Amino acid sequence: MTEQQSGFPRRDAEGRIRTLGDLLGVSLAGWVIGVLALVLFDWAFASFGAGEFGRANGWLAVILPAWLFWEDFRAWAFGAARVVAGLLAAAVAVVAGLLVAGVAAGLPSLLTGALAAAAFTVVYAVLWFPGVRWLARRTG
Repeated sequence: MTEQQSGFPRRDAEGRIRTLGDLLGVSLAGWVIGVLALVLFDWAFASFGAGEFGRANGWLAVILPAWLFWEDFRAWAFGAARVVAGLLAAAVAVVAGLLVAGVAAGLPSLLTGALAAAAFTVVYAVLWFPGVRWLARRTG
C-alpha cells in the first residue's frame, strides 16, 4: 500500500513520519509551544505570589515532542528495530539534555530545563529517524 496521509507532518500509509525535516519541524514547534505554556503558567503563579518567576521545570517543554516521538514509534511494526532505535535514541538524548542542563546550571530552572529539553528533542529526532529505518532494513 503506497497511499499517503495528507497533512503535516507528512506520513506514509503506515502513519510513520516521512522526512527528518518534518519530524524536526513539528517536534521543535511542540517544544516552542511547551516553553510558551510554561512561561505563561510560571508567570501566572508568580503573579499570584506562589513563587518566583523562572522556577518552573523547563524539562516539561518536552511533553509535546515526546508525544510525537511516541506516535511515530507506535507507527512502526513491532520488532527489535523500533525498540533498539527508540532506546538508544532516548538514552543518548537524555544524556545530551543532562549535559546541556549541566552547562546552563547557573540559569533559572525554567531556562535550564527548556534548553535541556531542546537538546533532547533535536538529538532524539536526529538519531531516531535514520536509526529506525537503518535497523528495519537490516532486520527485515
